[in-house]
Amino acid sequence: MKIIELIAAKQKDLRNNKIPTIAFLGDSVTHGVFEIYPRPDGSFDPEFDRGAVYHNKVARILSMLYPSVGINIVNAGINGDRAPRAVLRLERDVLAHKPDLTVVCLGLNDAAETVEEYRSALTEIFQKLQAAGSEVIFMTPNMKNTVVHNRIDPALEGPAKDTMESQNNGDFDAYIDAARAAVADCGVRVCDVYAKWKLMEQNGVDVTSLLSNYINHPTREMHWLFAYSLVETMMQP
Repeated sequence: MKIIELIAAKQKDLRNNKIPTIAFLGDSVTHGVFEIYPRPDGSFDPEFDRGAVYHNKVARILSMLYPSVGINIVNAGINGDRAPRAVLRLERDVLAHKPDLTVVCLGLNDAAETVEEYRSALTEIFQKLQAAGSEVIFMTPNMKNTVVHNRIDPALEGPAKDTMESQNNGDFDAYIDAARAAVADCGVRVCDVYAKWKLMEQNGVDVTSLLSNYINHPTREMHWLFAYSLVETMMQP
């Protein structure tokens, strides 16, 4: 991809080449939310740990491979966001930074939209990014919980049951398939992390235990899977 060409060119000639910029557009996982804790009023208090998020790990990997190159990382994740709402803030949160590459990861919260609304919003995001001159990678999200984990806070059992049903009855798979269709229509590169989670499940891995909130937020360690997968995708011609 061109982003790697830009980074490699910067390493060869630091003074005469621009600093590359990579933006990450997403929801709570991109924002940096891990555990969530119930409040007495029935709402939830999110635990933020932005240093553990996958895009910071991407930066660490790239700094190991290209040690003299500084890379601008734009965290455009917002807790609870959905694709149609991301469309509305795309100019302010992403395009204003003129990214060379934008990684889009949305879908965990889009059950509030229809599958077609989700696909349409992603298509609009991809097209606007491409029109602005940004390369695009769509990273499929992780799986949601497949069971109600025995360690989950009782106050979270209701949401866990809802997400479990969405994951196990194929509803969430339909959204991922719609995203893949939008990617194909727009000629966007895909980093299919969801397929890797499904493969783990098929091989007997308890994927729910890999979620820090036992619902939909990957553990800090699992963010490395996103990071390595993204760098591998960037390295492909």
